[in-house]
Amino acid sequence: MIAYRLVKDLLTHPYLALAFRIYIGIVFLYASMYKIVYTAEFAETVAGYQILPHWAVNIFSIALPWIELVSGILLIAGIRSRSAASIIAGMLFLFSLGIVVNLVNGSSIHCGCFHYSREEFMSWWTLVRDLIWLGMTLHCLLFDRIFHLERQLRFSRIAKEIS
Repeated sequence: MIAYRLVKDLLTHPYLALAFRIYIGIVFLYASMYKIVYTAEFAETVAGYQILPHWAVNIFSIALPWIELVSGILLIAGIRSRSAASIIAGMLFLFSLGIVVNLVNGSSIHCGCFHYSREEFMSWWTLVRDLIWLGMTLHCLLFDRIFHLERQLRFSRIAKEIS
């Protein structure tokens, strides 16, 4: 019973959620950088998934990296972190779904997650990695409650109004 309580306390600890929040934020911040600079190359990767209609590939390829960038920054800073974590969890779910579809179909393409020329081809390990990240993000949604810049700013504003 003591071991169960110890494990439960460790897994639900707010510092673990903070570590996950910062880690996932950095991952998405890093993932967005190359895609923003090399949008055409990222669009080719998105088209390789053969999931989106052709007319949506360019729109998706332009919008997704910026959503990743903003969500990553917000997650790291602790500003609207539940909203940012929800968006990231949704993206990770969709990425995982896209990976499963292409692995089942036997497509041999790059993931498109980070730097294209350094990436290996998509594999089941890519799916496992994304599912682990999804778990970390869901942990942030459930247990993250410390070091939020948004709360700090709100409290300092209230303190100024009182004095």
